[in-house]
Order: sequence, then C-alpha cells, then structure tokens
Amino acid sequence: MLQKKLGSAGVLLPEVGIGTADYKAGPGPLRKGLERGALFIDTAESYGTETIVGEVIASIRSQVFLATKVSPQNFRRNDLLRSVDASLRRLRAEVIDLVQLHQPNPAIPIEETIGALSELIDSGKVRFMGVSNFSAAQLEAARRVSGRHEIVSNQVRYNIIDRTIESDLMKYCQANRITVIAYSPLARGLERILDCDPKNSIESLAKVTGKSAAQIVLNWCLCREGVVVIPKASTTPHMIENCGASDWRLTDAQVALLDANIQYRKRTAFDALLRAYTPQSLRQVGLHALKYLPKNLRRRLT
Repeated sequence: MLQKKLGSAGVLLPEVGIGTADYKAGPGPLRKGLERGALFIDTAESYGTETIVGEVIASIRSQVFLATKVSPQNFRRNDLLRSVDASLRRLRAEVIDLVQLHQPNPAIPIEETIGALSELIDSGKVRFMGVSNFSAAQLEAARRVSGRHEIVSNQVRYNIIDRTIESDLMKYCQANRITVIAYSPLARGLERILDCDPKNSIESLAKVTGKSAAQIVLNWCLCREGVVVIPKASTTPHMIENCGASDWRLTDAQVALLDANIQYRKRTAFDALLRAYTPQSLRQVGLHALKYLPKNLRRRLT
C-alpha cells in the first residue's frame, strides 16, 4: 500500500483507507482490509460504528491510523471534551490519531471548538485535528484560530463524477498542506459512475491495465496531489478490490482521457442548501427512484 503525507503532521497515511458510514457487515471485511494494508480507518460518533472499529483494531492498535468525528451539536467546549472521551471508550483506545469536526456549526464560535481540540491534543488524547465538509472560507476561519496545532485534513465528497472541490477548495488545501480525505470516492455506486461514461472509457482502461473499473476510479482520485480515499465495502471481495487501487498509477494520458470523457458535475451553493434541508427520508426515495430512469437522464441528475 502506497502512503501519502498527512498535511503538515509529519506522518504518512495509507492512501486507501476504510470508510465505515452505514457499515453493518461485521468484523470480517474490516479485518481483511487492514490485512491488505488499508491501515487507516475512519468512523464518527454519529455512524454507530466506533464500537466495531474498536473491536477490530484492538490487537493491532499501534499499527492503525484511527480517525473519528465529533458531531456539530457537540462543538461547545465541555460537550466536545465529553464527546471525545465517549469515543475513546467505544474505540477501546487511549489516543485517537485524528479527530475531525464533522461539519461546520456557525451557531458555535469556531474559536471555542478549535480551543477544545487543542486541549485534547495537549492532554495526549488526540494527536491531530481535522475538519470535514468545510468550504475554503470555513477552513480558513478555522485555521486562523488553530494556533500551534495545525489543521491537517479536510474530509469531503470527491470522485470522478463530483468534482465540486476542484473549483477552489482543492487548490486551497494543496497550497496550505492540508490533506483531502475523499469520502464517497465511488460515488453512490459504480453504476452511477458508469452512467456518466458514455464512451466506455473506464471499461477500456480496465482492459488495458488489467484493473477493475472500481480500481480505475479510485486510482483517478489518488493521482491528485494530496488526496487519499476512504471507500466503503460491505463484503470481503469488495474490500480486497478497493485495496488493489493502490501500488500503481494511471498514466498522465489515461487520466487526461478520463478527464475529457467522463461527464461530471460541480455542485453549487444551492445544491448544498437543498441537500441540507431535504428530509433524509425524501432523499432516500429520490435515490431509489433514480435507478428506474433512463441512463441519459440519470446522468444529468447525478
């Protein structure tokens, strides 16, 4: 497994990690991913997966880079300290490598939240601080008050058909040595990505390289400077397949082919607002309905 630098932290991170949002498959696939070198596992207090993550990594804790997230309603100092203590208990850990703020909460001063994270780093309970779903402006505001403990990462949605962060956030992170941890690097499923590939470029490259379509798509992300990925997998074969996205690279010409032929979107502020205020149940109905639409229409709604 190839590794990349984690921001300015001075440590290396496996470039393919393991995401655990909505994970319900038991310890087997997670253990297989760790065995294959994906020794970077990401969870969150809101996922309900900290307990199984703690169980799986207990015997190899020193080898694993462990990341979790604090929910925005817990950004007050005392709430955040209690939240991280609870995560430590569920994770069976004495220290968490990376604690991330799950998404911005403008109702709570960022100075208070970052200050609490700094306290946890000073106490030895946390090694590094990061954020998730922060815009460039929100990240800059957090960095201005971070003091001597720098923000080393921003976990955001990024994949070959959703390149929203390329407008400004990716450049900001690269310029300031902040690692992009890409969640949903396979979008909402490989079939959604293939909908956006009218020229079958991914399939063609899979034949040329001997890699799977999923590995091609993940490696496209890894070709970007300062980007690591945390795909999810609910089966052992899929976990093994994801790990096989590392240790090789698409050529510049192959990346350029995908950039030219894959139809992608960049979400607007309105998209984000709509997503934030649409009930989860309604979003799920909409996602379910998409698979019944013609491919060319699904492509426009990706």
